[in-house]
Amino acid sequence: MAFEKQRQRLAGVVAIPVTPFTAAGDVDAETYERLVERLVLSGVEVVTPNGNTGEFYALDEQETRQCLEVTTKAAREASVLAGVGHDVRTAARAAKHARASGADMVMIHQPVHPYVSRAGWIDYHRAIANEVPELGVVLYVRNPAIEGSDLAQLAEAAPNVLGVKYAVPDPVRFRTVARDAGYERFVWIAGLAELSAPGYFAVGATGFTSGLVNVAPQISLDLFRHLRNHDFAGAMEIWDRIRPFEQMRAAEGNANNVSVVKDALSQLGLCRPDVRPPSRLLTAAERDQLFEILSSWGLS
Repeated sequence: MAFEKQRQRLAGVVAIPVTPFTAAGDVDAETYERLVERLVLSGVEVVTPNGNTGEFYALDEQETRQCLEVTTKAAREASVLAGVGHDVRTAARAAKHARASGADMVMIHQPVHPYVSRAGWIDYHRAIANEVPELGVVLYVRNPAIEGSDLAQLAEAAPNVLGVKYAVPDPVRFRTVARDAGYERFVWIAGLAELSAPGYFAVGATGFTSGLVNVAPQISLDLFRHLRNHDFAGAMEIWDRIRPFEQMRAAEGNANNVSVVKDALSQLGLCRPDVRPPSRLLTAAERDQLFEILSSWGLS
């Protein structure tokens, strides 16, 4: 099967690294490299520069290129799944840069457009995927209107589409889409991170994305091992430990999704807590709450 190594690795913890900034507000390439190395040395096999936890929509095109290049340098033998998006030309240009830089996969962000037709959704992804047939392509699906038949049609037009990061908060919908698309055709990734992973694994997911992995790689990897082995009791013990952290990220419609991860890394002395608008820094009370969570994990 084509892209077999990539398919195997996507059935695991897919890390979405943060993008650290300097005091002047620029991308901190040196710190970024250290954070990626930390992930890979912990056992992570897929790293996604320019994901949402990496503040993709707050970076300009040159910065996304810089993040991708730093990642391919630091990733060693791990797979690099480069986030691309915006209009078709911009996304295709980013995908070609990812290919030239040594990435072996791209993740196409959900189209940011007020008017998305299902046929247009297929055309958008096909156009980008066909520009880089040598790379595996992962779809980021957040739109509940997308049907399994749409995915099946896209797979016919773009054979290099191999994975689906499914981020619609509905396991029943996920299972329905996966079955209608052809369950074995794609690698199915739970795209809403650790708290959703057990429910999605119960109905067919084989991997999950993670921002928490930046902070505590072994916790995320241990959760995956329990889920892979169908040990849901063991998985839920970990779930209970990480729930307060993930709920902090999810509060106010995920407003602090990135801020919590970066502040945790800051409390561990690994990077600055700075985020770009429309995200915000945590309050003092929120930082204290986060400190207590990290302390309960033995990290602070």
